[in-house]
Amino acid sequence: MSTSSSSNEIILPPMLPDLSTGSSFLFFKDALAAVEELEDSGSSNDTRAYIERHREEAHEKLMRDYFAKPPKFGERFFRHRYRMSKRLFLKIVGDIEAQYLYFQQHTDSRNRQGFSLIQKCTSAIKQLSTGEPSENFDEYLCMADRTSRECLINFCDAVINIYGREFLRRPTSHDIAMIQQAHEARHHLPGMLGSLDCTHVEWRYCLRSLKRQYTRGDHKVPTIIIEAVASQDLWIWHSFFGPPGSNNDINVLNQSPCMTRWFTFVKAYPHPVDPKEKKFKRVQEAARKDIERVFGVLKGKWKILERRIRFYDLDKIGKVVEACCILHNMIIKDDGRAISPVHIMDQPTPIVYDPSVLPELHDENVHHRLRYDFTEHVSGLDLAYLDDPTFQPTPIEDLI
Repeated sequence: MSTSSSSNEIILPPMLPDLSTGSSFLFFKDALAAVEELEDSGSSNDTRAYIERHREEAHEKLMRDYFAKPPKFGERFFRHRYRMSKRLFLKIVGDIEAQYLYFQQHTDSRNRQGFSLIQKCTSAIKQLSTGEPSENFDEYLCMADRTSRECLINFCDAVINIYGREFLRRPTSHDIAMIQQAHEARHHLPGMLGSLDCTHVEWRYCLRSLKRQYTRGDHKVPTIIIEAVASQDLWIWHSFFGPPGSNNDINVLNQSPCMTRWFTFVKAYPHPVDPKEKKFKRVQEAARKDIERVFGVLKGKWKILERRIRFYDLDKIGKVVEACCILHNMIIKDDGRAISPVHIMDQPTPIVYDPSVLPELHDENVHHRLRYDFTEHVSGLDLAYLDDPTFQPTPIEDLI
């Protein structure tokens, strides 16, 4: 074609080969038929890879390392790795074995012994204390990822059902008397029951992370809030878990069984000017460190609460948090640091409803009068003990 007509020339692409009769068409046709046959039969020639885990040898090694006489690793190593004394751990193991069939050792169809109770409880404790994925303990315990997760959830259920009534109880009249006596001697605040605060637990697999329901500006990842009330001995008397991390402390307290408008919650002066108010605020800040130390010990001992929790289900996370709080209190009692170690139940009494009590509890004037009385009481105290190094509480690192 001439140059003048080159602009009007239409160039056609080359013809593609006809795949309908070629080998490529037959290959894909046979592959599609094989897939359809596989879907219809519901079976496959490629089975799941079987890994031979020598759990008997792992059990023997675990017994030699920690539970033999004498063990390879002594009490100091045991307490550091299990976060509790061997005496307390064996007590928990015995109580769980007596009440839960899952933790009892069974024999499978090949007449082979399953995982021992010690292995299952060790796997659960390791996951709580380190916060690492369950598959990380496969090399030492010879336990699969799924089995380790099952051990953790069943262990938390067992701890809650067996020990929750005693170690996460509401304070009885005996407990209140002991707590008030200890707080008045320590913080010079008569009638003090404890301090209250909130902390956040990061949620790695939050299903609503893109909706920002569990995310707040000061936390870049989804979090769940824990509210707790603790006494001077770091015993947790109340815990409330579940509010999304997007809430502030006031929103959490409004949802909590503890109501913020009760006059028994003595709030600090927002802008103290008078010397008496400054003195009272300093005493109150010193007492408020109890709950801060509780969160430091709780997350330092159970790293699963410090790292991002790898669960999709919020109920399972709640069980983990509650079990950690119960174990935290059990360790305090086992170490002899509990203010009220004995659970003395109150005698059953008839419930009497007084309609005049609730308005008084919600009366803001009563709250201000109570705070004023505390301010006058603290103004006559010598606060030199707050600067005394020998009076300072035990460092958190020594309690983990």
